[in-house]
Amino acid sequence: MAGGSSVRGAVGAAPVNETAPVDEGLARAAHPLFADTPSSVGFNRLRKRLLRQVRQALSDFSMVGAGGRWLVAISGGKDSYGLLACLIDLQWRGLLPVELLACNLDQGQPDFPKQVLPEWLERNGIAHRIEYRDTYSIVTDKVPENRTYCALCSRLRRGHLYRVAREEGCSALVLGHHREDMLETFFMNLFHGGRLAAMAPRLLNDEGDIEVLRPLVWCAEADLQKFAEAMKFPIIPCDLCGSQDGLQRNAMKKMLAEMEAAMPGRKDMMIRALANVRPSHLLDPALFDFAALSDAQSAGS
Repeated sequence: MAGGSSVRGAVGAAPVNETAPVDEGLARAAHPLFADTPSSVGFNRLRKRLLRQVRQALSDFSMVGAGGRWLVAISGGKDSYGLLACLIDLQWRGLLPVELLACNLDQGQPDFPKQVLPEWLERNGIAHRIEYRDTYSIVTDKVPENRTYCALCSRLRRGHLYRVAREEGCSALVLGHHREDMLETFFMNLFHGGRLAAMAPRLLNDEGDIEVLRPLVWCAEADLQKFAEAMKFPIIPCDLCGSQDGLQRNAMKKMLAEMEAAMPGRKDMMIRALANVRPSHLLDPALFDFAALSDAQSAGS
């Protein structure tokens, strides 16, 4: 498939209201995306919870200062749909003073329903760009059959998204990684990488011109699944890395699910732990100056 792109729509940033509560405006006119949402108490609570958690992440990690135009990556999965919907909802209420541009990277997977996302985005009046790049052929050609596609696929995809962000004048690339993604990455690094690290909620790319933001860091995957079902998002399954068996991430997901089933609330506790670090109680002398303790003891004797 030849490279190419298409850009549609034009939705600017709504005026900001820093003091408005997160549940303001549920009863008033909303973005067309929410025209047919359920009116149940359960859905409204779910929607408000996700909005509150997204807004908390935006505040905790100073994300809004990243700039006035964001490229929101949308794959067709529940997480990226949920991310885009929450950002649009906050923008519509005047709680997110940025311009949003949704972007789907069509990677050339066989039988990919390429009409689904453009039609959904246009129907809901969402500014977007569809980028056509056949990374599928590259990944399947370069990666041996017994190896997973994730690493190479991710690098290629991220490179194209950075390029699109530059071409569109965006200062940030926004991704839909959620709480479980953070925890799974933490345990993958712990078990297989020998380091304590999860995903950065906010980081600057190597070139220093595009920020990567992850506003769903406090959001539970189960909530995003329920939200996607209620919103009737047209989900597009992943036929590349998401279709492979034996992924380390799948093993971490199963382990976390078993822990949560045996001890409900463990995921919430673990994500809180990632935001409550005690460097002096770890073993990294580059992170905590243990030598200074001897100097302080000598000075006090």
